[in-house]
Amino acid sequence: MLPDVEIARQAQLRPITEIAAGLGLAADELRPFGHHIAKVPLAALAQRSELPDGKLVLVTAVTPTRYGEGKTLTTVSLGQALGRLGQRSIICLREPSLGPVFGIKGGAAGGGYSQVVPMEAINLHFTGDLHAVSAAHNLLSALLDASLHFGNPHDIDVNRVTWPRAVDMNDRVLRNAVVGLGGRLTGVPREDRWVITAASEVMAVLCLAESLADLRERLGRIVVGYTCDERPVFARDLEAHHAMALLLREALEPNLVQTLEGTPALIHGGPFGNIAHGTNSLLADRLALKLADIVVTECGFGADLGAEKFMNIVARQGQLCVATAVVVATVRALKVHGGIDERDGAALASGNMPALEAGFANLARHVENMRKYGMPVVVALNRFASDSDAEMARLGELCDGLGVEWAVHTGFADGGAGAAALAELVVRTIAHGGPCQHPLYELHQPLEEKIDTIAREIYGARVTVFDKQAKKAIARLEANGFGGLPVCIAKTQSSISDNPARKGVPSGYKFQVRDAYVSNGAGFVVAIAGQINQMPGLGRTPAATGMRMADDGTVSGLA
Repeated sequence: MLPDVEIARQAQLRPITEIAAGLGLAADELRPFGHHIAKVPLAALAQRSELPDGKLVLVTAVTPTRYGEGKTLTTVSLGQALGRLGQRSIICLREPSLGPVFGIKGGAAGGGYSQVVPMEAINLHFTGDLHAVSAAHNLLSALLDASLHFGNPHDIDVNRVTWPRAVDMNDRVLRNAVVGLGGRLTGVPREDRWVITAASEVMAVLCLAESLADLRERLGRIVVGYTCDERPVFARDLEAHHAMALLLREALEPNLVQTLEGTPALIHGGPFGNIAHGTNSLLADRLALKLADIVVTECGFGADLGAEKFMNIVARQGQLCVATAVVVATVRALKVHGGIDERDGAALASGNMPALEAGFANLARHVENMRKYGMPVVVALNRFASDSDAEMARLGELCDGLGVEWAVHTGFADGGAGAAALAELVVRTIAHGGPCQHPLYELHQPLEEKIDTIAREIYGARVTVFDKQAKKAIARLEANGFGGLPVCIAKTQSSISDNPARKGVPSGYKFQVRDAYVSNGAGFVVAIAGQINQMPGLGRTPAATGMRMADDGTVSGLA
């Protein structure tokens, strides 16, 4: 089979105006970026505000292993398969971050014959949205340091500055730094840090803002630090939010592209699911719901992360109703959760029914968790070439025993045709209808209680332990009026628990919360659990080292 980049390069793409026309969007409602990419101005959504919404399908997954389990692949192949059934469908995805693209994952636009295209553009600079987020974030950082340099009129405690800097690249040496060295004219020396752009609060703001006015107001609410008497200082105090909004006004518009089979795709925003809320923009979802009968949207990492945050933060704010949730699983992932080392490719490719059966508990837990929100759940079994018929049959039996409907798909090799059974299952499930889902906790509950509810109900913890620093931080947040916000737990994606070494379904353990801070512009409180940081590092052999460009500009190694 050809490499992903070669498959994408050979695709015969339709003009983006044709893709838009199929959705009822006129050419003058687009802002084209060449022939195959366009931004959709916010006026297009405003003009369709009275139209009924389509049905929303949420794609999530089991706890991922080292290379992911194919959520984006499944989302794309499902969207293509729905189109083959005659359904008017749109898929909604996050924009790839350059950090993971050049780090461990490589490309993030699907794979094989289930990709969004133009693949190279989407994986690299695309329409510049992530660069705009970085620029807006760092403008606030610069204005903050200028205020400190010129007399500190807001009385910010230099040791209580909470606003970092941002760059869209994995760079571990920037996790902790000292800035302002070199003498009086270079600023106030202080400790600082960088986060990857996908972990920036500005990215979360972009993905949750509902209009330009809301974007500007949210940017002004960002907390940049505290005074010596523990009062929060906001971006609006620095008069930063207006200029930040200027940098983001075009980035706020969703991006329209297509899949290899011509299914429309809105790709917009890119917050990480283990640190932020991990879903594409609320504006993209809302626009898609006005343009299509079925919208397939993806959330980050496993259902304990992206899906939990979608339900308790995004759907709550946007009043979105999920018609069904699709939980993606692979034989490979379940074997890892059944005890096989995820670095042992030979063992993962060989038959091991006991490991598969033991690891099924991870899938069962995620299905159970999604049912707690009161929505229908189906399972998508993403089949690899090395998976045997016996393994797939056994997985089906286990799903039947769980009382959950399931379908195997081969979207990587077969595109939309390989996901026909999954698409038919989703359509049947949607047709049954049912009440809208409900969040897991109420906003009026204390912050510790909300965090503990997620830890016990979703992560399976016996008890939540709050370190002294976390207790102090939470008390300060509640004293400053942030207690009524939803919570966004930052933890490892490699385990349902707070410890990446705990595979399968950990239980009876203590869930440890180390610290907490407010993302007031985004509208949630972040609780930090276990050892998690906001700046990834490159591995020993980054994906970037295998990428090449020929003299004519042809790219290879982007997968």
